Parts: sequence; C-alpha cells; structure tokens
Amino acid sequence: MEYIQVFMEYESDDMPMVYFYEVNPNGERFALRAMEVFVNRNIKMYEDLYCDVIEACPIPTIDELNAKAWGEGFYAAAVSKEEFNRIWNTGIYKGSLTAV
Repeated sequence: MEYIQVFMEYESDDMPMVYFYEVNPNGERFALRAMEVFVNRNIKMYEDLYCDVIEACPIPTIDELNAKAWGEGFYAAAVSKEEFNRIWNTGIYKGSLTAV
C-alpha cells in the first residue's frame, strides 16, 4: 500500500486542509481508506471513499500532485503506514495543517 498526505491551501473553515489516502498502487490507484482534516482538527474518515460518487477517480501519484498536473493549491508527501493507522485509530491529528 501507499500512504499519501495532501495539504490544501486554506479556502474556508468547512473545507479540509489535509487529506490522507491509503492507496492500492497496483491497478487503478483507488483509495481504500481516506481521511479529511479540517481547520478545527475535526477528522472525517471514509472506509468507502467512492460510496456516493457517480464516477470513481484514482488518486494521483505524489509526483503528479506536486507537478500541479491536477491543479494548483496543494502539496503531497508520503506518510508511513504507522502514522496513517495512528490517526485512523485515534481520530487525532496533531501535525501541521500546512505544507510549510
């Protein structure tokens, strides 16, 4: 599995600042689990990110995200499986809300 953290530029309090994805790199790069962290540090977790979507989109690679191939306003980095699972299991994120 691949674990990705994506920092977003601030838009509003109701938009996530940080996303986490557990991605199956084999095949179509779909997220198995995902989390959104908001400015107030509330976390929304998804065991099925695609349950309410009409068309499922694969998660881009870190290089694609950072090359701005998918747009501006975000920065992606790898995160360890342990870090992802710690946040998933505790529902607590104490890290930075910005990439810098």
